Amino acid sequence: MAPDPAPRRRRKASRSSQPIINVRTGPSPDDEHDIVYFRRHRKDDPTEAVPGREFLRACPPTVRAKFAAVLIAVATAPPKRFAGGGYWEAMHGDMTGWFEVRVDGPRRHHYRLYCLLDYDAADRPKPVLVVITGLDKPFRTTLSEADYKDVRALGDEYRARNPRSLL
Repeated sequence: MAPDPAPRRRRKASRSSQPIINVRTGPSPDDEHDIVYFRRHRKDDPTEAVPGREFLRACPPTVRAKFAAVLIAVATAPPKRFAGGGYWEAMHGDMTGWFEVRVDGPRRHHYRLYCLLDYDAADRPKPVLVVITGLDKPFRTTLSEADYKDVRALGDEYRARNPRSLL
């Protein structure tokens, strides 16, 4: 008897022959982030201050270098996957949605950068890690509610414009 030329089993359709539909509507939290700085646009401030950059320039060089290293590591991780190690912390309470970069400086002094993650910035192909401002404080002290209120006000000013005011 001759072998049957038709295979006994039906071949399953290859999954690779089915079209892959990959619809992207905007930046994803899984993407690498760009590091940008918030620039103020106030009528009473013709210099258009950049609070985060001004804060960094006032920090000691070793603190600036640590901040830069943490920001780069977080932005490339991306942020939601960055382990933190005490340097990158999500904030809670009234500061929910904010992130704090923590660096200790010389003479037992604490330095903090306050950042937002923005996935809705117009004309940006990648999500952005926005440095809004920074604060410093002596060792084992806390920042006041007024300090946090000022940070949140800068965040509100940042979110009020789209396209965003970035540097």
